[in-house]
Amino acid sequence: MNLPLLRELDDIQARASADLAAAKDDAALESWRVAYLGRRSRLNLILRGLASLPLDERRPVGAAANSLRQGLEEALAQRQAALHEEAVTATIETGRLDVTLPGRPIPVGRLHPVTQTLRDVLGAFEAMGFQVVEGPEVEWDYYNFEAVRIPKDHPARDMWDTLWVDYRRNGDYPMLLRTHTSPMQIRVMEQTQPPVRIISPGKCYRHEATDPTHEWMLTQVEGLAVDEGISMADLKGTLFEFAKRIFGPERRVRFRCDYFPFVEPGAEMAIDCFLCGGQGCRSCANSGWLEILGCGMVHPEVLAKVGYDSERYTGFAFGLGVERIAMLRHAIDDIRLFYSNDLRFLEQF
Repeated sequence: MNLPLLRELDDIQARASADLAAAKDDAALESWRVAYLGRRSRLNLILRGLASLPLDERRPVGAAANSLRQGLEEALAQRQAALHEEAVTATIETGRLDVTLPGRPIPVGRLHPVTQTLRDVLGAFEAMGFQVVEGPEVEWDYYNFEAVRIPKDHPARDMWDTLWVDYRRNGDYPMLLRTHTSPMQIRVMEQTQPPVRIISPGKCYRHEATDPTHEWMLTQVEGLAVDEGISMADLKGTLFEFAKRIFGPERRVRFRCDYFPFVEPGAEMAIDCFLCGGQGCRSCANSGWLEILGCGMVHPEVLAKVGYDSERYTGFAFGLGVERIAMLRHAIDDIRLFYSNDLRFLEQF
């Protein structure tokens, strides 16, 4: 009997049992397995060397080595199961659900502040009998410029920085991303006889650099009313009512002359600054007034171009930027905040 090998097997069992009890995680167990059951472990070397032992020593040493290997494998499996159970128990304890706690609030979706303002603007005019119509954002030069008295190469085109589309149809007018919603006035009047009373909301596009008060994309609402006997007084009364509905019944309104190619006379409309009460502050550039839109009486040439009798019919038109209205209502000083996708800003509305 080979007593040194048998004593070595006993020593391996003792050390393996102690090291296995000290293993606290999967990495330590893997290191233990390599050390005691791996290809280069001492136990594996003894088993591979059995063939070199005398026949009378081979049987007892082989039986003891195989028994030790089987015992170590069973001990490893038991230790793995024990560590797994400990991990599960710890997870349950640390992640225990307190059913007395209130549930987590579900985030509530909100309309974008520009969408909220647009709905309020449309609602104000719909209550006064205007009908909402929408049109294409990619428009023909004819409807965007020519039909509203802005012919090719006219200086008035400098008022609109245009994004052109590189496309022509049979040599016709080129296409562009509309710079305002005025084209819908022409499209509606071409297909409708007076009386006409419409508002046209939609996206418009300008080829210009962005800054706190300018964006390359804006939301505009264009209004048009055409009938017999419409006067500047009707325009002023309509817009005064709109200002009261949007900014409050105590608002004062001011009209001043302005130029737009498709109206005559043209005007700008301003409201008294609701931050300083008209006394003058930083928001109103110390003027006491905040400009909110442009307007005027539809030019007779525009009416004649769509086949209306300009001697019989008159009309007024106006256009406003929804982002500007929202900035004034909520005291926002940078238009870029609307489209920066910053939830900290958007969640305030």
